[in-house]
Amino acid sequence: MNPLIVVTGGTKGIGRAIVDKFTANGFDAIVCARSVDGVAGPNMLPFAADLSTREGVNQLVNYVKSLGRPVDVLVNNTGTFQPGQIHNEAEGTFEQLMNTNVASAYHLTRGLVGEMMARRQGHIFMMCSTASITAYTNGGSYCISKFALLGMSRVLREELKPHGVKVTAILPGATLTTSWEGTDLPEDRFMKPDDVADSTWAAYTLSKSAVVEEILIRPQLGDI
Repeated sequence: MNPLIVVTGGTKGIGRAIVDKFTANGFDAIVCARSVDGVAGPNMLPFAADLSTREGVNQLVNYVKSLGRPVDVLVNNTGTFQPGQIHNEAEGTFEQLMNTNVASAYHLTRGLVGEMMARRQGHIFMMCSTASITAYTNGGSYCISKFALLGMSRVLREELKPHGVKVTAILPGATLTTSWEGTDLPEDRFMKPDDVADSTWAAYTLSKSAVVEEILIRPQLGDI
C-alpha cells in the first residue's frame, strides 16, 4: 500500500505543487479544499470541506479515519489572505483569518496526530509565511494568524519530540500563485510553488534521526 499524505488547500498553488511532488514519488494524496473540481487521478483522493469551520474539519477527520489507513504526512496548508490594518480592517476579519489559518490546523492536527504518536511515525508540515516573523504594515490579522501558526508549530515540535513524530514549519516568501494575479511584477521576482514543494520533499526524506524544524524561503531579491 502506498504511503498517504493529507494536504489541505491542495487544489492549487503551493498545496497542489506538494500534492504533485509526493504523488510523483509514490504517495496517495487526500486533497482537501472547499471545491475539489478537477482533482482526479489514480493517486488522488479528493474531499471537499470548508476547514474554516469546526464542522468541516470534523468531516475531513472522519473521512480520513474511515479509510483505515495510517497518515504518513499531514500538510496544514489551507489559508486565506486579506490585506488591512488592525484599526481599520472589516469587522470579522480577525475571526475569519484565525479560523481558517490557525484553528483549522489546530483541530485537524488534534484529530490525526494520535495515530501518528501510537505508531511513532509521521511528519506534520505547517504552512507558515515570512509574515510569521515579519510585521507588515498592511498585514493586520493575516500577520497575527501566521505568527500564531508558527508558535503552534514550535509548541507541537516540543510536544512530539519523544513520540517520534516530526514537525516542520515552512515560511515561504512571495510565491507566484493565484493570489498575485494582476500584479505588474515580473515572474522572476517570485518563487515558484515547486520551490516550496521541493523543499518540503527534501525535509521529509531525511533519516528518522533528523528533522528540519523550520524552512525559511525567500525570493532571491528578497521580500516584496
